[in-house]
Parts: sequence; structure tokens; C-alpha cells
Amino acid sequence: MLSYQHAYHAGNAADVQKHALLAWMIDAMTAKPKAMTYIETHAGRGLYALDSAEARKTGEAAQGIGRLAFRLAPDHPYRRCIDAVRAAHGPAAYPGSPVIAGLLLRVFDRIVVAELHPQEHAALVQAMAPFEADVRREDGFALARAICPPMPRRGMLVIDPSYEVKEDYARLPRLVAEIARKWPVGVIVLWYPILTGGAHAPMLAALEAAHPQGFRHEVRFPPVREGHRMVGSGLFVLNPPWGLEAEAARISALFAA
Repeated sequence: MLSYQHAYHAGNAADVQKHALLAWMIDAMTAKPKAMTYIETHAGRGLYALDSAEARKTGEAAQGIGRLAFRLAPDHPYRRCIDAVRAAHGPAAYPGSPVIAGLLLRVFDRIVVAELHPQEHAALVQAMAPFEADVRREDGFALARAICPPMPRRGMLVIDPSYEVKEDYARLPRLVAEIARKWPVGVIVLWYPILTGGAHAPMLAALEAAHPQGFRHEVRFPPVREGHRMVGSGLFVLNPPWGLEAEAARISALFAA
């Protein structure tokens, strides 16, 4: 969706849930010496300024990273990434998931990320330059179909569209099933928003019916402003790294507190 720009929402409560668990999973996977591939379908610009006009317009970061992230231990991989980015780019900088991956992965790992929006793609190329990532301006769903199973075969696919295209809710269970058949050892991570209308519910029912071994984690939070429809954030993970359930429980406790 070419109208969507994550700069308005960077660092919100959904980002905290998604990025904290994503950073933990990457950190856990890199504890083993074998190389891996990281793929992301809708990467955004990779690096955000929480004092930008876009971020100030919504105020979502104040309710997300401003209230939650720094309750995590300083050695949590998510906190380490935030601290590293702010040391390099200033106190208002915030890492998107591609930069989090770049900071946590090793020089022999492979990174392939896609972003279709022209301005976001240009910013992503710049943000990912230090990590020698393969940054593509193409449809993320098409990329996932084309590249999986990747080389190295061990790895993770992150699917996190904006869901502004309502058909995504119906197409994603089919996409996940297709990729899981082709790449049965891949860690497949699907992020979804929880909106007041419950649009995610049929999609999750289809995913859980097809993949009863999948891991689902959701957090709830109040809308950041009147009329805002997002009231939670969820992840559905196939082949979750060992220990993810315990880490997710800690994140749930963070939100509950």
C-alpha cells in the first residue's frame, strides 16, 4: 500500500510488542553458530525520528516506547538496539525491525528486505547500508514466495503489512501455508493489529486451524486518541525458537503493569 508510512506510528505500543519479541527471537537464533537468513516483506524506512512532525502528530510513541520499552532490562536485545541507535543518531532515534535485525545479526548472515513505497525504500537503502543488506523495491508478498526457501536455509521470515488492503486478512493464511510447505524449517512471524472491529479474528481462526502447532501472542492497550481503532497487537509464529513462550509471558506482564 503506497499511502502507508510507518513514521506516524513508529515506537507505538504495537511496535514495542513486535520488536521486543522479534529482537529476542533473533538474539536466540544467533546464539547458535550456524548462518541464517532474515527476510522481511514490508520493511518501512528502517530508522525513525520520534521527534519528527509525523511522530508528533499522532503521539503514539509516547504511549509505546515512552511508557514501556525502558521497563525492560538494559541487556534485553531490544533495549540494546534502541541504545545503539540512539548513541549513533541521537536521543529521538528509533530502530525499525530491519535495523534491529541488522544490529543483532552477524556478518555471515543474510538480510533481504522489501519496501514498495519509493520514499520509504530510499530511506531504507540508507538505513541498511551499514549491514550490507539486500534491499529490494518490490511487493513483499511476491518476494516471500520467490525467495523461500532461502539460502542459508535456516532463518526467519517477518510478514508485517499495514493491513490497509483489507484483502490481506484473507490472503495471509494462504501465503503462510504456501511458504510453510516450501520451507518447513523456517521461523515464520506474522504480525497483525487488533482493531475494534475484530477484522483479525477470521484470519487467526484459519491460521490456527491450519497450524495448530503455531504460537500466538497478543497484548491489549487503550486507544491512543479518540476514534483510534487499534486496541492491541498480535504475533503468530511458526517454528518459534525455544523459550519464546516464557519471553512472551514477560512482555505480557510488561503491558499488564
